[in-house]
Amino acid sequence: MIVLNGGSSSGKSGIARCLQAVLPEPWLTFGVDTLVEAMPASMRASDAGIEFAPDGEVIVGPEFRTLETAWIEGVVTMARAGAGVIVDEVFLGGAASQQRWQKALGGLPVLWVGVRCESAVAAAREIARGDRVAGMAASQADVVHEGVTYDVEVDTTRSESMECARIIAAHIG
Repeated sequence: MIVLNGGSSSGKSGIARCLQAVLPEPWLTFGVDTLVEAMPASMRASDAGIEFAPDGEVIVGPEFRTLETAWIEGVVTMARAGAGVIVDEVFLGGAASQQRWQKALGGLPVLWVGVRCESAVAAAREIARGDRVAGMAASQADVVHEGVTYDVEVDTTRSESMECARIIAAHIG
């Protein structure tokens, strides 16, 4: 399993697609955005679910955490069954978020990857995308890495996704 952690618009999804292209075996990719999109619309505007504040802050509630736990267990089950899995994550809670994954992963081999991007560059990408609340990229750029331990880190500020994917692929055992 490969876990990519970085803030919004840091380049995780592009790296995941490039990893699928460069790794010799087929790998599945799942992102936290997939989880959010799978939730009922009512949970995307509820203090029990997930809220996106006008300033870009993301607030998660207890119902979101319950579904997130089930989602993590499901993704881990696929990896335990032998599928190569790439997870595109945003550790809003820093180390606590990584610990939730570590607990679920048990003894599975995992490559922990930090995907960094300068705040201003990520914010510009966010605006260009047009599908994010303005401010998410800037507010998440550093906080998602606080206390998180990585096997490898890449920086998409000046590096293309494919270059980053090749660096990551070189660490797959």
